[in-house]
Amino acid sequence: MIKLHDKVFKPYLGEDEILGAVKKMATEIAEDYKNEVPIFVGVLNGAFMFVSDFLKAYQHPCEVSFVRLSSYHGLTSTGIVETLLDVPENIEGRSVIILEDVIDTGRTLKQLVHLFSQTNVKEFKVASLFYKSEVYSGEYSIDYIGLEIPDNFIVGYGLDYNELGRNLREVYQLNQTDMINLVLFGKPGAGKGTQAGFLKEKYNLKHISTGDVFRYNIKNGTELGLLAKSYMDRGDLVPDEVTIDMLKDEVEKNPEAAGFIFDGFPRTAAQAEALDNFLQSKDMQVNATIALEAEDDILVSRLLERGKESGRTDDQDESKIRNRFDEYNQKTAPLKAYYEKQGKFHSVNGIGEIEEITGRLSVVIDGLS
Repeated sequence: MIKLHDKVFKPYLGEDEILGAVKKMATEIAEDYKNEVPIFVGVLNGAFMFVSDFLKAYQHPCEVSFVRLSSYHGLTSTGIVETLLDVPENIEGRSVIILEDVIDTGRTLKQLVHLFSQTNVKEFKVASLFYKSEVYSGEYSIDYIGLEIPDNFIVGYGLDYNELGRNLREVYQLNQTDMINLVLFGKPGAGKGTQAGFLKEKYNLKHISTGDVFRYNIKNGTELGLLAKSYMDRGDLVPDEVTIDMLKDEVEKNPEAAGFIFDGFPRTAAQAEALDNFLQSKDMQVNATIALEAEDDILVSRLLERGKESGRTDDQDESKIRNRFDEYNQKTAPLKAYYEKQGKFHSVNGIGEIEEITGRLSVVIDGLS
């Protein structure tokens, strides 16, 4: 095991296996381009070790250049790919092979294709040392692959965690055996958002609020946001698969998280099953669902007081508040049964000082096996 910053990583790929994959790729590409002088374009920063070893294994004339793109801040993908070092000059009429360290979601690849499609190259192909097929969008073909690997966060051999680990000869993967994934329930006014804020800091969890995710995607005009908006504009419910796809994106953008708090999803047993299926595909699971419980009269008083301060109209009418409680009860009942059958449903007293409630939640989480 090694520790980089605050994370522990375990051995995954040895140096011999990596170099074997590099040599295999060099041999395959040499067979296709031995009669011309191709230009190899490495993608910085991650591919520098791959490019170096690849060129040593490539036994024919060639040229090399680099581009630099960025879509990550630390370990968290921004979802926006920036071009920091542009395509090389004098590539018109030449064969270009892009050398990538890893292809996962395909955001960076999409930008690379965009960059080179605006040039007059003879052709360009893509070679990736590591390939995460289960999360790749499949939008563009990948012509040469070194090793197909699962969607685990890896460091070493050029890949980093907050700039540490690039110089390692081997590849290590994030040790996530203690990952915690929670579904948090609570009536309006139960303090769910407040507690989620404390829990995500204490346990290094990513808080995924369905409402926030929807607003982000719609505001930024993402493909999923536009799709969701098309249903909403027609007055239709957004299909579960669209919501699940949004949650998938959030999970995949946060590989550094030690787990996730799902807030606002699932709302039905069908959605709970869909969430289970998605997490299972990532070798993850919902570890616990926790309901913050409180008497209706106490919550009504709390919301009416909040309404005076915030001006929210839905917190200023007691009948509307109680209607929201009824809707919550109707929706939560089948979910409670679903998770109780799995032995994962927990109720926590949501009345008291904030620190006390956090302590009760922590007892449940710390007791998870």
